[in-house]
Amino acid sequence: MKKLAWSALLFSLMLVISACGAKGGAGSADQAAPEARDTAASAPEVREKVKVQASFYPMYEFAKQVGGDLAEVELLVPAGVEPHDWEPAPSDMKKIEEADVLVYNGAGMESWIDQVLAAVTNKELVKIEASRGIDVMESSGGHSHGHDEGEHAHEHGEEAGHEHEGEAEAHSHEDHDHDHEHAEGEAHQEEGHDHDHGHDHDHGGLDPHVWLSPVLAIQEVRNIEAGLAEAAPEHKEQFKKNADAYIAKLEQLDQEFKDGLAGGKRKDFITQHAAFGYLAKEYGLTQVPIAGLSPDQEPSASRMAEIVTFAKEHNVKTIFFETLVSSKVAETIAKEIGAKTAVLNPIEGLTDEDRAENLDYIGIMRQNLAALKAALQE
Repeated sequence: MKKLAWSALLFSLMLVISACGAKGGAGSADQAAPEARDTAASAPEVREKVKVQASFYPMYEFAKQVGGDLAEVELLVPAGVEPHDWEPAPSDMKKIEEADVLVYNGAGMESWIDQVLAAVTNKELVKIEASRGIDVMESSGGHSHGHDEGEHAHEHGEEAGHEHEGEAEAHSHEDHDHDHEHAEGEAHQEEGHDHDHGHDHDHGGLDPHVWLSPVLAIQEVRNIEAGLAEAAPEHKEQFKKNADAYIAKLEQLDQEFKDGLAGGKRKDFITQHAAFGYLAKEYGLTQVPIAGLSPDQEPSASRMAEIVTFAKEHNVKTIFFETLVSSKVAETIAKEIGAKTAVLNPIEGLTDEDRAENLDYIGIMRQNLAALKAALQE
């Protein structure tokens, strides 16, 4: 983001802070009359719901599942908006400043997170990087087949998640504001292809789409549980109970993927957006993306030709595209090879149709499973 835009944003935030005052404002105990302070001191403290700001839909869904009735969770990126290029407005900064908890995916998904966290003055804000402890794969532009070094290091995510839960009480709030050392210097281009993929570099050379593996979603839920327990330790047991219940559903989803994708005629699938590397890796598949990590980037002519050749040689009959962005590229290739198109949803946000059908993360993942299963049997 341009320095001028961020300067304007920070100036607006400072105006909001100076106008509203510190949390508690004029009604704080320090400014109350002596008799009011005495009454407040004798009355038991009643905590309101934990105020949570979540960056985009999966973080919102996971936080709501863990927080339950004890948390008020708000979504920063509006429904129906593609989150890769979203940037916070002064009103969003105000929401974050006044929250108890900020949940974000990390791994480069939220290109704005470092600037926002540097600007926030609320020292009590608990910052939860949901992907903490997950072996994040490097972006590989037009090829996204995963890396051996992260193979099953998560082991269903629970060990690392419980370790984070145990660490939560020992860490200060600032410990959740993690530096991304692992992202530094890792942006790179794919060998052998023409690239004009500036958006991939927004992810720091890393693939942030960890939530698309049910196994890694479990680990993200555990990290969110630990952060909420830090923000409201008196509700720690309830947060764990809620997380356990949701994780049982995610474990069932994982088993459905294992069973549903076993025994297919093929192991490769072509998708418009390189978002499914973790899902492919988890279930022994090969993702062949037309473009890179950013859904709105245009592939080069050489990459398009390469995909057409691959599809013809492997008799591919389905080209996947996604919601929230144009399907033109996928349709062009499908027309060239006489294939059909279908949706494989990266679940970066809900559409109007999703909301009308009351779909959630698990429901959409089951749709993805059905679509993949059909394509792999062709």
